[in-house]
Amino acid sequence: MQLGQPSRTALATAYARAYHQIASEPRIFTDPLAIQIADVTPDQLADLDSATMQEGDADGAMRRRRRMFLAARARFAEETITDAVAHGTRQVVILGAGLDTFAYRNPHPDVRVFEVDHPDTQAWKRQRLDATGIEIPPSLTFAPVDFESQTLAAGLADADFDRSRPAVFIWLGVVMYLTQETVLDTLRFIAGQATPVQVVFDYLYPASASTPEYVAQRTARADRVAAVGEPWLSFFTADEIANLLRDTGFDRVDDRAAPDLIAGYLGIPAQQSSTVPSHVLCATRSE
Repeated sequence: MQLGQPSRTALATAYARAYHQIASEPRIFTDPLAIQIADVTPDQLADLDSATMQEGDADGAMRRRRRMFLAARARFAEETITDAVAHGTRQVVILGAGLDTFAYRNPHPDVRVFEVDHPDTQAWKRQRLDATGIEIPPSLTFAPVDFESQTLAAGLADADFDRSRPAVFIWLGVVMYLTQETVLDTLRFIAGQATPVQVVFDYLYPASASTPEYVAQRTARADRVAAVGEPWLSFFTADEIANLLRDTGFDRVDDRAAPDLIAGYLGIPAQQSSTVPSHVLCATRSE
């Protein structure tokens, strides 16, 4: 992201999540605040979706697949939270929160939610909340962290996050924008939380493990995000990420390829994909 400005990719994700609520496609994830926090009308959402159509995607198929994956990963994350709360966890940390709305729909008043993000993005979000009339619940704590000058540990400590109690960490749409060293440091920090601790995050396969069709699509999208100052930096295969998680102390990994995750929520067989898709996973350290 560019200094002094909110994340452009966070805004794009918010538009996609909002458009999923009204698009003529199967509803995977329902978010009654998605359109409100995006602060645009349904007609404007449709225009935004058309205006940002990927080159060579005249019928919107690629954008529709991406939108469905964003909805599916959000549902997967919130189902993980629900399960963890049922087993006693009372802390949720959303890393790179952007315009995520879970904290404002949180059905568990005794569950504390910590939103971690760059100070500029967080200030922009708080302006959005105020302008759109979305109330900040007492269960939410903002934890602004500028990783150029502050660590995640320090930012959460300042927010009174309790390292001695179990927690769920939600880390969506972030890993690919970080260096592998930062990804490893963050996983080590999460693994150091009192058990049980879980982390949900998504990641991208490297080009070397991809078909030519996928490389072409991904290159075009990578160029777009790099142009707004948010380049992709890290890629993993499923085996690589599983080994990394085991090395940092996690003992269980539930990894889902995007088509499999989407098909599971739609109740249909997974379709064979000619491309290597995005993945989302839940890793657990139970002891």
